[in-house]
Amino acid sequence: MTSLFEEAKLIIYTDGGARGNPGPAAIGAVVGSKKYGEYIGEATNNVAEYKAAVLALRKAKLLLGKSRAKATEVEMNLDSELLVKQLNGQYKIMNEDLQPLFIEVWNLKQDFKKVDFNHIPREKNKEADRLVNEALDANV
Repeated sequence: MTSLFEEAKLIIYTDGGARGNPGPAAIGAVVGSKKYGEYIGEATNNVAEYKAAVLALRKAKLLLGKSRAKATEVEMNLDSELLVKQLNGQYKIMNEDLQPLFIEVWNLKQDFKKVDFNHIPREKNKEADRLVNEALDANV
């Protein structure tokens, strides 16, 4: 008997933003049908974008469980070209604040069968962006 999750694919959208750079910041993630928005305090846009990716992968692992995560391919959609190019090995991580976050995403990525990082236009990331702005509006 084949498992429902044998060929599973999980689609994730993430966004992070700061009002001012750095400034009050928040992250948003759509993990399958689940939605998360969180205020993270003072940060840069790039730090917020990375923290959103970390949150999404942690939530995905929690929702799936360890064994199902190992059998799941993840499609991560981000509107940050910098992050996508760094996570796909096309750009070096020069900013020291981003290096530990990159390592955290890289380590979380190992919990899944495969993780693809895709750059999408901002207009295709409206729900994650809305979650960021809701979290900012509630805390600023």
